Amino acid sequence: MLKSYQLQNGGLKGTEIAEGMPVPPESLWIDLLNPTIAERQAVNGLLGMEMPTRADMEEIEVSSRLYSEDGGLFMTALVLANSESERPVADVVTFVLARDRLVTIRYIDPQPFRTFAARCGRTMINVQTAEGVLNALLDVIVDRMADVMERVSVDVEGISREIFDANPARAKRRDFQGILRQLGAKHDLTGKMRECLLTFSRMTTFLGTATESKANKEARTHVKTLTRDAQSLLDHSSFIATKLGFLLDATLGLINNDQNNIIKIMSVAAMVCLPPTLIASIYGMNFHNMPELEWPFGYFASLILMVVSAVVPYLWFKRRGWL
Repeated sequence: MLKSYQLQNGGLKGTEIAEGMPVPPESLWIDLLNPTIAERQAVNGLLGMEMPTRADMEEIEVSSRLYSEDGGLFMTALVLANSESERPVADVVTFVLARDRLVTIRYIDPQPFRTFAARCGRTMINVQTAEGVLNALLDVIVDRMADVMERVSVDVEGISREIFDANPARAKRRDFQGILRQLGAKHDLTGKMRECLLTFSRMTTFLGTATESKANKEARTHVKTLTRDAQSLLDHSSFIATKLGFLLDATLGLINNDQNNIIKIMSVAAMVCLPPTLIASIYGMNFHNMPELEWPFGYFASLILMVVSAVVPYLWFKRRGWL
């Protein structure tokens, strides 16, 4: 899908361009979502330069993601999508500043792009240049990652309280398998956010350096602010990742403690039952010359002896604090 945004009434008006139709030359922002070959060629013809393909966008070298060519700036970063689902995705998005236009090429539809497009439709975006559109879009992306980070922080705090709950009744009902799944999901989301923030920070640094000579002071200050915001979010994500690692170790330790308690109880039960079993085994032998076989009170005496031999180890274990 190809969508063109043009200046109108102090804002940006978006228009979807049908395949095969030319791109309006007055377009300030051209958004390509899952572009076809014809749509890519239409943008190439308007700008007079080659837009990167998906294979080019997925190159991991910094020189392949951040470069200047034919008077345009090509910047590729990872953007997080589906963060509220069970399967968050971090995919590449390319931003191209060329010929006083902004071109975005993407194969995912993350929330920041939908939010920004909606704001454009409500004339809430007051920009006049392609650099202004890019900065406003990057603002929305950073705000979205900050919101996701805050939600993850709250969820991690809730998991921490569940793990270290001091209430004995609730502690016994803890679902450790569920906790491990939650920790794994939050760790996966945090890892994807860290990767997105790292590429985003590199992109804003490159953008600030590449536009330093021609951008105005306000635009340079804005890019520096974006870089600082991305770095602060990256630091916070590192803290969350460290806390998730601690919670994972704590959960595994509690699971081991529960398993050890079960083994301890089984071991104590075996030791308590061993003396009565020995007595029953001795008097269960069918030798002819056993003195107690003819004793009238032998049966009751053996029962009392088995009970005493079971109670004495139990009391001893209890006194030692093993139970």
